[in-house]
Formats: sequence, C-alpha cells, structure tokens
Amino acid sequence: MRSTHDHGTTHDFGDVTGATGVTSALSTPVTARNRRRLTAVAAGVAAALALGGLSTVSAHDADSADSARSESPHTTAATGSATAAHPTAETTPIGFGAGTTGGGNATATTVTSLDAFKAAVTGDKAKVVKVSGPFSLTGQVDIGSNTTVLGVGSGSGFTGGGLRLKEATNVIVRNLNLSKPRKPSDAITVQKSTKVWIDHNTLSADRDHDKDYYDGLLDISHGSDNITVSWNRFADHFKGSLVGHSDNNASEDTGHLRVTYHHNWFANVYSRIPSLRFGTGHFYDNYVQGAETGVHSRMGARTLVENNVFRDTEVAVTTSRNSDIDGYAVLRGNDLGGAATEVSQTGGFTTPPYAYTAEPASSVVASVTAQAGAGKL
Repeated sequence: MRSTHDHGTTHDFGDVTGATGVTSALSTPVTARNRRRLTAVAAGVAAALALGGLSTVSAHDADSADSARSESPHTTAATGSATAAHPTAETTPIGFGAGTTGGGNATATTVTSLDAFKAAVTGDKAKVVKVSGPFSLTGQVDIGSNTTVLGVGSGSGFTGGGLRLKEATNVIVRNLNLSKPRKPSDAITVQKSTKVWIDHNTLSADRDHDKDYYDGLLDISHGSDNITVSWNRFADHFKGSLVGHSDNNASEDTGHLRVTYHHNWFANVYSRIPSLRFGTGHFYDNYVQGAETGVHSRMGARTLVENNVFRDTEVAVTTSRNSDIDGYAVLRGNDLGGAATEVSQTGGFTTPPYAYTAEPASSVVASVTAQAGAGKL
C-alpha cells in the first residue's frame, strides 16, 4: 500500500495490530522451523555468554554464502586493513556524516532544566550544550545549526518527547537517553537537515502498547542528507528508523537521504532497521535481535548491507514489500542467523564514497553489546 503519511504508520507491520504476544526479544511466530532455530540460537547465546563474548552463533551454519563470507572482513581500498575486534569510540563521524563538527570547540554550557536546554540550543551560532539530568518532555525541542548536544554521565536525556532537527546543518547528538516518544513526536526527527551525527545514544520505548502509541525512534526525511548513525542502542519498539517518509516524495528525496548506520544495536525492534526510500544507505557492523523485518529498501533506494549479525529475525533484508517500486540491496559478509532475505534487485552500490573498515561479523556482537548506547563514551 502506498503511504501518503509523514511517518508511514500504517504499512510496515503486516498483520500486526498491537503488542499482544510480541513483547520479548524472541517475538517471532513459533513455526516448526523457528522452534528449531530459536532452540539452536538460545544454546549458542548461552555458550557465548559463558565465555564473555560471541563470535558467530548461528542456528544454521550454511544459511547462505553470506554467512560463510562473514569470516573475511571487507576492507575498502582507502583503509587497507581490518579494525581490531573492539574498535574504540570515534571522535569524528565515519560515513556519509563525515565532516560534521557540531559546536566544535565552543565553550560548553551545562543545563539542568528543560527551559534552560530549550534556550541553549536555539540559533545557529556554534555551541556545545551538556544535558545534566533526565527531563520529562511533551513534544519536541528544535535544535539549531552548529550544535553539539551531549548527555552528562549515563542517565541524562529526555522521556515522553524528543528532539527535532529541521532545516539545520552541522549537528551532533551524543550520549543521551531518549525514551517513550509519544505520537506524534519521534525520539529524534531529522527534516531538511544536513551533516548530522547521531552517536552513542539509547533510544527506547516499550511494546506493551499498540504500535502507534509511540512514534519513531529516529526518522530522517524531507531531503535530509549526509548523516551518520553510530553506536546507538535502539530497544523495545515497533518502528525503529524511517528514512524517507512517503512513496510520493521523490522530487524532494531523490539524490539525498544518504545515511550510514554502523555499530548500532537493535534489540526487540519490530521493523524499519531501517526502512529506506529513494536514498542511499550503508548498513554495516550492526547487531539486530528480535525483528520481524530488518533492512527494508524500497522506492529505488540503494543499500549496502555488510558484516551485520541478525538473531531471532524473520527477514533480515527485503526490497519488495509495501511499496509499488522495489529497492536495491547488496549483501556481503553478514551472519544471518537463520533469517530469510527477500532481495529482488541487487543494484550497483558496492563501494561507499568514504574511507571505512568493516570489522568481521564474528566480532560484531561483542563490540556492539559492550559499547553501544548512552554511558559508553
């Protein structure tokens, strides 16, 4: 069904009408195939946890050639070698958002109230705003250009609403807890904005309500461009990350919506991991648990899905659902963990236009679970 709504809330969920029966990370239909797969996965995870890490636990060792390739990391010509098993947090963004500096070296302002935060993030002058303490929020706070928003410690952030970047450029959002964004607010909305780095945040809700009770965790739309989403934890939600809000927005979105997702942890997120229309997405070294559908490429979007790990997931990648025009996807080096793929078109996006190195899938779970989310900087 073609979407005409700004957040696409009616078409990504198949037959799901609420949260009943899908409130855990193992929330897939229990067919005979899934029962065998989940039993194997559970045994593998238990063994891995006992050893303090996880390399390549798969219910089906020969799910596809993609799983076999996960033992050999892809290395771009620009980087020359694979990273260590546990890469450290970046000080600058890698990917399409490279070059984003936010407030740079501006003197930091620490805020301890919501009103002070709202005042501190307005305008386009360079600024670094440190958020100290959790704040309840209704709706969204607009963030001006040339801004770094940085949570203090492990518990600072916002609940009930979120942040909006609208017609902004050069913005960094790091180390925040953003939870339970009540519809129509997303935890983070990016509209008509460029040069954005969203890094080391925890974005979450719950699956105890209907799928439309909350809105998205991270929605990127209206021709936004040059964005990196790294080392975040997305948890307990139906609608993870929407890139491109409508099938009918080709004139604004085509040639834009270039987004890199790397080293993110999607735990018990039902779908949109991400859902991408029209744009170009690079999805590498991410860990996806408990999804119905993971990467969804549609309306001619081009995606490179590289060295990720999928667990308890029905469909890791699809290019052929819910829109009149399919997308494209190239898969390499992934550990599918028994998940299906629905790739109708592969396309030619195989070499992103920036330097990066994807660590092998065998080390992704250990890296991501140890370092993704707020409080890990």
